[in-house]
Amino acid sequence: MTTVGYRTETDGMGPVNVPENVLWGAQTQRSLQYFSIGRDLMPPEMIEAYALVKQACATANAQSGRLDTESAKLIHVVCDEIVAGQHDAMFPLRVWMTGSGTQFNMNVNEVIANRASQIAGAPLGSKTPLHPNDHVNMGQSTNCNFPTAMHVAAVLGVEHRLIPALTRLRDAIAAKAEEWKDLVKVGRTHLQDAVPITLGQEWHGYAGMLTDNIARLTAARDGLLPLALGGTALGTGVNTDPGFDQRACAALAEQTGINFTAAENKFALQGAHDALVHLSGCLRTTAGALFKIANDIRLLACGPRAGLSELHLPENEPGSSIMPGKINPTQAEALAMLTLQVMSNDVRRSWAWAGERYAGHECL
Repeated sequence: MTTVGYRTETDGMGPVNVPENVLWGAQTQRSLQYFSIGRDLMPPEMIEAYALVKQACATANAQSGRLDTESAKLIHVVCDEIVAGQHDAMFPLRVWMTGSGTQFNMNVNEVIANRASQIAGAPLGSKTPLHPNDHVNMGQSTNCNFPTAMHVAAVLGVEHRLIPALTRLRDAIAAKAEEWKDLVKVGRTHLQDAVPITLGQEWHGYAGMLTDNIARLTAARDGLLPLALGGTALGTGVNTDPGFDQRACAALAEQTGINFTAAENKFALQGAHDALVHLSGCLRTTAGALFKIANDIRLLACGPRAGLSELHLPENEPGSSIMPGKINPTQAEALAMLTLQVMSNDVRRSWAWAGERYAGHECL
């Protein structure tokens, strides 16, 4: 059995024993002690977003002269490693921590500082050459950089994953609509026979639903581009220098290729998350459209002998352990389950991100 050694790190509350070879520090260890609830770790998208934010802040602080150039470069080097996934195991915190996410912000700060110590050949926990608060967290508060990271993570996800995936699906459906434009079938209302329609017209409707939802998501994404970064504790910008927010957001825009800007009213972004609530609503609407499409496909493919059997789905895997030859609409079923998850998540977000953001938060 391997014996785990410990080193001692300190924070404002005193010394804490931390496993000797990890990159996190005292505040992360305290969170592990008091908030090891469930198995839900902070998502990797937030780790990446936070690393990008820390790089942008280091750039802004170096431009003002508050942070020396070598320290800024070192922060950039470590954050590049984090974005590349090299230190994923060093972010062990559960989502069930303090409402503002302070310990996660400090987890990121501590990992960057301790990795910098490794690179410099200094002992872990020495806070040399980077201090997690004084250097890595310079000009920031969790109350401004956590909302910023949420915006960044959401925008990157919508921009690089969701909209491209929906566009591919929409284009594939549109291609089928064109292929089937002359294939006449029975149209139905209330599940009863109605008037003729082509299968292409039916699928043209599905493509149009996705086109409309892509437009909604694009607009909601744009609403997330103004950032709270630089507002620090309450939105006033205390402990930053003039122009920090503009420089940091410009650096983040350059890093990501996305037009992030410094929000004019940081009090609004730190006191609530209306833009994220709106995006969540658009995700719910999109999920509803996909749920309808998935269920239509399942219904029209039911059978084949005792059902409608208008559509013939790919036979991707056996549908039963005891009925040979049975095939199920498993891809449509998986999509339906995922859409229900998205729709239920929106209910949670509406409560968590609107008026009940943090009970007792300093802005209130």
